[in-house]
Amino acid sequence: MPEAAVATAIMQAVDAGFDEQVQFTQELVRFPSRRGQEHTAQDFMAREMAARGLSVDRWQIDIEAIRHLPGFSPVAVDYDNAFNVVGAHRADNASGRSLILNGHIDVVPEGPHEMWSSPPYEPRLDGDWMYGRGSGDMKAGLAGTLFALGAVRRAGYAPAADVFVQSVVEEECTGNGALACLARGYRADAAVIPEPMGECLLRAQIGVIWFQVKVQGVPTHVAYADTGANAIDAAFSLIQGLKKLEQAWNAEKDRHPHYAGHHHPIHLNVGKIAGGDWASSVPSWCVFDVRVAVYPGDDLDARKAEIEACLHEAASADAFLRNAPPQVSYNGFLAEGYVLQDDDAATATLGQAHAHVYGAPLKEIASTATTDARFFGLYAGIPGLVYGPRSEAIHGFDERVELESVRRNTQAMALFIADWCGLEPA
Repeated sequence: MPEAAVATAIMQAVDAGFDEQVQFTQELVRFPSRRGQEHTAQDFMAREMAARGLSVDRWQIDIEAIRHLPGFSPVAVDYDNAFNVVGAHRADNASGRSLILNGHIDVVPEGPHEMWSSPPYEPRLDGDWMYGRGSGDMKAGLAGTLFALGAVRRAGYAPAADVFVQSVVEEECTGNGALACLARGYRADAAVIPEPMGECLLRAQIGVIWFQVKVQGVPTHVAYADTGANAIDAAFSLIQGLKKLEQAWNAEKDRHPHYAGHHHPIHLNVGKIAGGDWASSVPSWCVFDVRVAVYPGDDLDARKAEIEACLHEAASADAFLRNAPPQVSYNGFLAEGYVLQDDDAATATLGQAHAHVYGAPLKEIASTATTDARFFGLYAGIPGLVYGPRSEAIHGFDERVELESVRRNTQAMALFIADWCGLEPA
């Protein structure tokens, strides 16, 4: 830890800039940066990084340049507006350890606006909470990286090592944005990702597979329904089969130490379904999209084979599907699980920073979600520390982040920067 007077000055600098930080976060939430629409928010991030004296690298992701890399996930949309932004602080006399501060700009769809208490892209403050899509996941954390770095400078110092602030796309569906940063050559001695972890450190995270199932039927007038084949009914049978696979994979949890005590680590979610053309016609088609978790260390190809075998078995029980099997494709996450190593120096440094701010030890959790930390830890030899503020209802209605938690988390990140990178005069 930096000496007490320096640590106090940095923490006070976070407080002095916190009103501005809240306003900045609100402005960021106003951008509806869903998949394919992230570019205007990234323009904003590039301008703000430049205004803070960082050298800015903004580039469009080239799928062909990363397709061959470990960790790549297949995509089903164009990347015309898929831009990453990295702001770099370069130390005058680098003597400390370098750092990546990574956050994602993309948000998930907000659903029916009438089910929100207030419009999802009009950030609302209510007591100690900020409401809005992306407020927790993870624009408050992303904003916190800039303001933690800024607090060090406000206190009269600069990191004595290179620091790269990464605002990436595609975290919610592939992770290809973080992968593109690695492909562009960004490396450091550690990475911090302030995802909304409730002020805890993420020790383990599951992997994720996205797949799509297409089912065909035989259309006919509903008056003669028994002469056709209902694709929606057939899809339901396949989904029931997949739910049995979910049960089987959850039964394996005792083999995985970070998930042995979890009541349900593997979630299989049918997140989207469409089918049919007319209420009085037996539907000739149905398509559904699935997200399923896998354990750290699982072989993704082996798990994909289990999925396909499960669907084949379920189809074999249906007279029509036996001769018209469903088609399976992979259209998003092919993400391995990741476990942060126990003996990592960055973990100890973050623990000291957290304890100084909170007056309590840093707690660790295992998550049933995935993050971009896997790219750093699995493919670049960089410890990926996921540590962020308290949030509620992420991916749901009335998503919100606790502002006092954001303030403390920003203080802890700023102290981590000071200790990990070292300091030199600003």
